[in-house]
Amino acid sequence: MAKTDILSLSFGELSEWLEDAGEPKFRAKQIFTWLHSRKVTDFSEMTDLPLSLRTKLSDSFCINRLIVVKRLESAIDNTVKYLYGLSDGSLIESVLMAYRHGDSLCVSTQVGCRMGCRFCASTIAGFVRNLTPGEMLGQIYEAERDSGRTVSSLVLMGIGEPLDNYDNVLQFLRLLSAPQGRGMSLRHVTLSTCGLVPMIDRLAGEGLGLTLSVSLHAADDAHRSEIMPVNRKYSIDKLLGACRRYFEATGRRITFEYAVIDGVNGT
Repeated sequence: MAKTDILSLSFGELSEWLEDAGEPKFRAKQIFTWLHSRKVTDFSEMTDLPLSLRTKLSDSFCINRLIVVKRLESAIDNTVKYLYGLSDGSLIESVLMAYRHGDSLCVSTQVGCRMGCRFCASTIAGFVRNLTPGEMLGQIYEAERDSGRTVSSLVLMGIGEPLDNYDNVLQFLRLLSAPQGRGMSLRHVTLSTCGLVPMIDRLAGEGLGLTLSVSLHAADDAHRSEIMPVNRKYSIDKLLGACRRYFEATGRRITFEYAVIDGVNGT
């Protein structure tokens, strides 16, 4: 039987498992600290837990660790690009960037992408699968282990459309901000979307305080539909309406991304 990646479990889910296993629920905080603050990769490292509990955890769960397949470091600005290997052989990327306010990581949310934006390399091989919450967290933890730096902010702007993997992304954000673990404020997280209007509205109701970044890339429907197929379903007017509703619900600013492509959208 395949083991469950414990990094994807919420604090509540872990507490329930401990109770069902006949263990005290207070152990959940210890385990969460080991996983999300100390970033251990083996249950044997959780030295303040009884051996019997460590054995139970090992029998039921795994701690999936991403493998650094390739690492490219800029000689100019301390940017590091990672190519990670997943447990099923899939590959994803993340980018660690240094700013005056701290280090930020660009995180992937899917293997491949189904959105079909013509200028984006993520969609070339098509959509393979969604990333789990643990695999998204793993990009942070592995970058920190490798670089010795602390990630203080995130952009969900790597491979994939975050709102196309909504439930897993939401679980990831809740794990990221859980006070029992890493406790990162979601005001330090930016989520980039190509414009899935119903999911923007759904996100607005979550009360998370995220910064929303909209991948726009054209100022009229004709050009945007040509390079971004999503616009054929959700026009610019519909998208901007969702943006206004998001701002009204959250009070959080919205940024717009625009890649200037010569001869296409650069006039």
